[in-house]
Amino acid sequence: MNRPWTIPTRARRTAALVHAFDLAKDGRYEEAEAQARACQAAARRLRRGSRLSITWHAQAIATVMATAHGRGVEMLPEMEALIADRDGITGSGRFLPLWVRSARMWVLIGQGRHSEAEAEGQNLLRELTRIKHLVTVWELELSVLGMLAWALCELGRHDEAEAIARGNLPRADGASAAPLHCCLVRILNGQGRSDEALGEARQVTPPQERSQAGHLDLVTATALYGLGRHSEAAAAARRALADCEAGLHPSHPRLSEIRTLLARLEATG
Repeated sequence: MNRPWTIPTRARRTAALVHAFDLAKDGRYEEAEAQARACQAAARRLRRGSRLSITWHAQAIATVMATAHGRGVEMLPEMEALIADRDGITGSGRFLPLWVRSARMWVLIGQGRHSEAEAEGQNLLRELTRIKHLVTVWELELSVLGMLAWALCELGRHDEAEAIARGNLPRADGASAAPLHCCLVRILNGQGRSDEALGEARQVTPPQERSQAGHLDLVTATALYGLGRHSEAAAAARRALADCEAGLHPSHPRLSEIRTLLARLEATG
């Protein structure tokens, strides 16, 4: 394997970070994290100004990749330190810190810190609006909106959550569509509208991103459980569990959610 980050030049290390992004897009989170960490370590040989910039960017990529894999709680202190280190940055350079903050928002939701996640989501949307003229932000914006809708749902503010999900689905496409659509199904499940939830789940294009492993089957299983179709729900939940175990870290919160649902199904006999 070619390892350009081992060559002590800033240009090569920048290329290594670009390659880490490419690995991330392919769902190769462990490789992307490893490459970013290696680049972070190698940057210690650079002059202070260059070293600080490349080290920060490499560390940001590494923490977000670990979070996508399911190790967000482990990464939370490191992400918060990174965010604090970049306070006051201006221009298009603000995009990567916002990416890190969106990963932190996802961790907050997983920890049940929904009010904090809501506040962070609103702040992120304001920040993204300020840099729209400098850099393309719509994919991250849709991701934040989906997480905001999820947080609002967990806070019992279902009408607001549903309005956000439905209102933004028409402009979501490709990899951004399935997570937002699954979020809508989750919101409908949260209101006990299981029949509608199942209907929406049947319309979701199966997500291709590795970070979404098991998500569609999970929300489908939840809808089936709400309809009393327990054998079908158990089958969907087992598919979700198998996909998560194959593609995500054991500490990913989705695994816990699936196992909780399976335990409820087993309790019903």
